[in-house]
Amino acid sequence: MIVLSASRLFTPQEEIKNALLFIEDGLISAVSSQDQKAIPASARLVDLGDSVLAPGFVDIHMHGGAGLDVMRASPAELPHLNQFLTTHGVTGYFPTTVAAPLDQTCVALERLADAIEGSRDFKAADGGAPQAQPLGIHLEGPFLSHKRRGVHPPEYLAEPTVQLFERLWQAARGHVRMMTIAPELPGALEVIAEASRRNVLVSIGHSDAVLEAARAGVKAGARHATHTFNAMRPLDHRDPGILAEVLTDSRLTADIIVDGIHVMPEVVQLFLQAKGIDHAVLITDATAAAGMPDGTYQLGPIQVEVKNGRCTMDGKLAGSVLTMDRAVRNVIHFADWSLQDAVRAATLNPARAVGLAKHGQLVPGAEANLVVLSPDGEVRKTIVRGRGF
Repeated sequence: MIVLSASRLFTPQEEIKNALLFIEDGLISAVSSQDQKAIPASARLVDLGDSVLAPGFVDIHMHGGAGLDVMRASPAELPHLNQFLTTHGVTGYFPTTVAAPLDQTCVALERLADAIEGSRDFKAADGGAPQAQPLGIHLEGPFLSHKRRGVHPPEYLAEPTVQLFERLWQAARGHVRMMTIAPELPGALEVIAEASRRNVLVSIGHSDAVLEAARAGVKAGARHATHTFNAMRPLDHRDPGILAEVLTDSRLTADIIVDGIHVMPEVVQLFLQAKGIDHAVLITDATAAAGMPDGTYQLGPIQVEVKNGRCTMDGKLAGSVLTMDRAVRNVIHFADWSLQDAVRAATLNPARAVGLAKHGQLVPGAEANLVVLSPDGEVRKTIVRGRGF
């Protein structure tokens, strides 16, 4: 047994001061304050001083980092990406595709399925570097609007059909856990319904939908929105479109890129007020350039340029270099949210949205995936399945 003591702990629904967290066999066995539970004599105590214990961050929309693109990285390269992610507090993530030739996409999905299945059995040796776990695949494309495609190559977009979704599903061996789709496309509602039936989190995005089309997507089973405001029909006070549905429907969770580049701080504040602490989700949309110097990097089949923190292709924003710990701190700065609430948007909320029962919270029975933060949100250490001390 390992027992961690810290000044504060976020479950994240509640805060526990002078906290103790008990870990056995990679799982959390108990959480309490120091005056409520004794530490067994046989346990190994790790005193973390003024640190804050929080669930490990869960990034449900990321394309890479540390120079590696998730659609192109080899099995031998992925551990390097996984270790990079833990330096920024991420313990679980959804490798996210972009629109690409169908055969290439299927090969990438097969490789990512291998990584997900392999990570389930991974146990770092004592002293080994912890690695973030790929937990499921996020299909961002090919079912996107041509008008709101962003940098997704138009030649690789496709109208939604159940047959094409089935091919992607089979290539991923059922590991597709999230899918972004434009609900206004012909055939979209049928695919949304089928994906929802398979417990895929269907997310509306890259969309030029009017309000009625967005509502139809939700009625068919969509329950989330992808990088809110970006690659979406703009909000108009007489023709509010998809954004009115995203911001006002309590059935929808929604994510946002809080790097200060994709969305202005004032609009981040508006989004957080609209969705609240229960429904707001932080993502990075990070590319291979995250953690790397300025230069040229791959985003699936696309080459992107990074300069001064902006990731672009032909002048259009193309993902980000954001890290999840920075997103958490930016929420505090932009919207005056507490560290606890900002952490929730990076942990419990994404985990709940995609149905990850053992992630995103520090409660008995959950996997011991956690991040040790300074009082101002800097990452001091990351623990995956109880490993990392």
